Amino acid sequence: MPDKAGVAMAAPGVRVVYLLVAGGVFLADRLTKALIESVMGLHETRVVIPGFFHIVHVRNEGIAFGLFADSPSAWKTFALIALSAVALAGVGYVMWTSAPASSRQNTPLALILGGALGNLFDRIRTGGVVDFLDFFVADYHWPAFNLADSAIVIGGGLLLLHLARAERRKK
Repeated sequence: MPDKAGVAMAAPGVRVVYLLVAGGVFLADRLTKALIESVMGLHETRVVIPGFFHIVHVRNEGIAFGLFADSPSAWKTFALIALSAVALAGVGYVMWTSAPASSRQNTPLALILGGALGNLFDRIRTGGVVDFLDFFVADYHWPAFNLADSAIVIGGGLLLLHLARAERRKK
């Protein structure tokens, strides 16, 4: 139903479900990061599946995959926090104004929102993000990541799938 400005508003009960999904992602992310910080020293590694998966404790002060982590700029952390806040506001706005039947759009956005909040919390608290999932095969090594990153990537993938299907239906 549209508000006074003509923007479609999701039913309040439906928004609560999406906020619970985002909150669940945020909580799971915080719990796993707190566990890693409490039981492992920084740069410590635990082998889970030899040659494939380790749990590590690293801190990423950059963005995805450590980009800009070595930047000497005094503004780096502030800029990353500000950009994250703007992105969160955009995701929140789209979720808030979406039609109630937009679960194929809002569920991925809720995953993105929860993950982004988890990483933003870390960045505000310590200036960096705790990463701990470390996968590799032979010489190919994926940069360490966390549950928040996973939720963001899964949400982004689901959102792209939804948009591609919607575009195909238009044709």
